[in-house]
Amino acid sequence: MAPSRRTRTVNSTDLLSRRARGIGDPGTLFRLNLKVLRGIILQGSRNFIKVWSKTSKSTIMYESGKIYFENYQKCYSCVHTEPQNLYKLPKRSKLEKFEDALLCQCPLVSEKTMASPSDQKPSLLFLTASNWLYRLSAETGEELQRVYLSSKHKFRSLSWDVSQEIFYVKSVKNKETPLARQAGVSENTVMHLAIFHVFPLQIVGILEITKRVFGNGITDAVLSQGVLAVSYNNKSVKLFSFEHILHRVCCFVLGKTVGEAPFGIPVNIQVTDCPPVLFEVSCTNNGVQIGGHPWHYIYTPPQKNLKGTHHICSLKDGTVATNGIQNMKCCSLESDEIYFHPDESGRITLEEATQVLALQMGDMYVSIISENKFFAFHLLQPSSQVIVTSSGRTVKRRFQQLDDDPDRETFRMVEYDNELDILGVVVTNGEEGEGRAHVRLHDNQSGQLQRTVDLVEPWDETYQHELCFDKDTIIHIEQKNNNFCCHVYKLKGT
Repeated sequence: MAPSRRTRTVNSTDLLSRRARGIGDPGTLFRLNLKVLRGIILQGSRNFIKVWSKTSKSTIMYESGKIYFENYQKCYSCVHTEPQNLYKLPKRSKLEKFEDALLCQCPLVSEKTMASPSDQKPSLLFLTASNWLYRLSAETGEELQRVYLSSKHKFRSLSWDVSQEIFYVKSVKNKETPLARQAGVSENTVMHLAIFHVFPLQIVGILEITKRVFGNGITDAVLSQGVLAVSYNNKSVKLFSFEHILHRVCCFVLGKTVGEAPFGIPVNIQVTDCPPVLFEVSCTNNGVQIGGHPWHYIYTPPQKNLKGTHHICSLKDGTVATNGIQNMKCCSLESDEIYFHPDESGRITLEEATQVLALQMGDMYVSIISENKFFAFHLLQPSSQVIVTSSGRTVKRRFQQLDDDPDRETFRMVEYDNELDILGVVVTNGEEGEGRAHVRLHDNQSGQLQRTVDLVEPWDETYQHELCFDKDTIIHIEQKNNNFCCHVYKLKGT
């Protein structure tokens, strides 16, 4: 009889040595550490304690373990027991003011593949009011690279096409002047998109969106996962293959002056004929989502009487999936939400004021949404519209109370930590006086409640709130009148 196979235990020193030599899976130790951290977070012997607060007169941003104040001028690191100042940038003029930002974090790649070691280190991309694109070190704030976009077109925002691979800078939309409208002159160009590769930062070119090619009534254009999505004022959305456009018309930009002031980047992606339409749908707010296994899309029909009714259809032929029409009550001030789960499991998440549901695709080859909810968690049902006073008199409310009224327990937001596979759900308690909130941590696979974290500060529902759940840290950013405040909670032993 063959001897039984024995599981070999490898210590951390051996693992680090093997990883340095490129042996085995370098992510194994990291996944093991996350599994241990998840167990520590969910056990009752440690609690989330508020360790730090800071106010600001400008918007506060949190991204990947760092808190940014004063329009990214000040950066605090959250890796320590309390946030510590990492760097402060010199004061900038109005022309050099940051208008948008993106965080770049390179995957595990050997430094030998990059021309410079700084090309693969975490960096921040900034768009300034004067059309400059800056790349700064995320750790020190040091300037690493700069590109001048254009002296002819005003650029306004940064977005990812393919996360951590390709991004684009969108210009403002060209508007017809009253004088041109009176003279009957129509502006053909609607907007421009400047496209870049990252790691290292390389220019692809500038794409011109025109009425002559893509049609009249264009309201917006975005890139996502290699697809150009164009929205129209008739509430329709058309999808085009950006790869197809590049292969047909792109002339790669060369020369030392490209990206330098005052030359900028030439418009080298000029489409003359409308490319094939991959997909088209009419929907509310030009909002359509694509995901699931097999591919499906979610949209809300544009008719007013169908508000809160979401259709889940097969991307292959457009047929509505079995149980694919989800009617959400919309009995709240905040809109209900439906989206494909960010863990790429193909599940569909529905968020309402009193319940959060996860629906599972029933079959890999048939468009079926399972009637059995993958998981669901609910709050108490709304109180009756009929109230009995102490004297026994029956009083009926004239107006229906909203599900997210301040005196009701309400789901406010859902955050997903993909590394720990945990859902963080914010719930306000609905007590009179100062509102309070707590964060419920649920297992992402089963939906089972694991533990609850109480937030110390009051939760004023009249202002905007943002909550980030990042491993052993909870960040709560709130607006108070004209000020913003950031509260940091850390996992600590009792």
